[in-house]
Amino acid sequence: MDFMLSNQYQVIQNQAREFAQKELLPITIDNDEKSEFPMAQYKKLGEMGLLGLPYAKEYGGTGADYLAYAIAVEEISKVHASLGISYSVTTSLCAGSIYNGGTEEQKKKYLPDLLSGKKLGSFGLTEPNAGSDASNAETVAVKDGDSYILNGLKCFITNAPVADIFAVYAMTDKSKGVKGLSAFVVEKGTPGFSIGKIEDKCGIKSAQVAELVFENCRIPAENLLGGVEGKGFATAMKTLDGGRIGVAAQGLGIAKGAYDVAVDYMKKRVQFGKPLFKNQYLAFKMAELEVQIEQAQYLLYKAALDKSEGRPYSIPAAKAKLTCTDAAMHVTVEAIQMLGGNGYMKEYHLERMMRDAKITQIYEGTNEIQKLIISGNIFK
Repeated sequence: MDFMLSNQYQVIQNQAREFAQKELLPITIDNDEKSEFPMAQYKKLGEMGLLGLPYAKEYGGTGADYLAYAIAVEEISKVHASLGISYSVTTSLCAGSIYNGGTEEQKKKYLPDLLSGKKLGSFGLTEPNAGSDASNAETVAVKDGDSYILNGLKCFITNAPVADIFAVYAMTDKSKGVKGLSAFVVEKGTPGFSIGKIEDKCGIKSAQVAELVFENCRIPAENLLGGVEGKGFATAMKTLDGGRIGVAAQGLGIAKGAYDVAVDYMKKRVQFGKPLFKNQYLAFKMAELEVQIEQAQYLLYKAALDKSEGRPYSIPAAKAKLTCTDAAMHVTVEAIQMLGGNGYMKEYHLERMMRDAKITQIYEGTNEIQKLIISGNIFK
């Protein structure tokens, strides 16, 4: 068992880290204050090949694996967690839905543009009455000749206002519960499809989140993923397992970013005639945080490798998501405390990181859902 990253992973890590430091750090605070999405920087992720890391070259990917992808999301999220989740939603959730549930024709039609950054992706599952419980979905898709007509509302949809391609889940047979859920591709500009309320959020403020509104939205029957009704729930669950690895990477990145700020500050800040880190109580606190971060990292990297190497990864992904996002919240709060009053000021980035961290414990399956998944495996 080798815990060292190979040269292949280190190259990707350094590439993503350099991009984050040079191109994202100078704009992060401004993006947050203006709730502004960094479109040019997002498109550059595609040009660099980072969006397509976990997909084969035949679909427009770069032929790396899920660990490479997790490492890249982590590095981006150290600096700009909003871009980190936008990246994850396109690659894990939108492209993941098409890859997991689509036909070869659908994969080759949609994935290249998503993985190159030419088009942004979004994932429409959550509804006002269907969060953790997908069986309560009220969005319906009714077959009408060679089309489906969609009606309903999706909420809290990341990338919605800026996306071009949407993986949308709708009921084709409500009487079957989750077995009546199907998945579709809906493209921006389709008549009857519009963006509803754009959310004003606590954190990840430059990530664009909004409602999807379907009012007699007619899409071609060929946009039914896999060409078969009733496979949406299985596609969504498999896709969300991969998405949880992306969110875990985002959480780990936030935790590491906050930790690095605190370490640098404690080396420079002098109180009572000595640097802060010479205070043993504070140094011990930082030791605890470092251990928590490293524990989270190993769980994340294991989950990513399990997925890459074809092993079952649902439980490892749940463990990684739970651990990394809890670490993000804990580390950011403690890092603010280490900086005292300065920690509360925007220029040190930590208050934004704390706001960004909280949502990681909620979306793509709340951490309570992760505990259900993990405990269910223990007592099966």
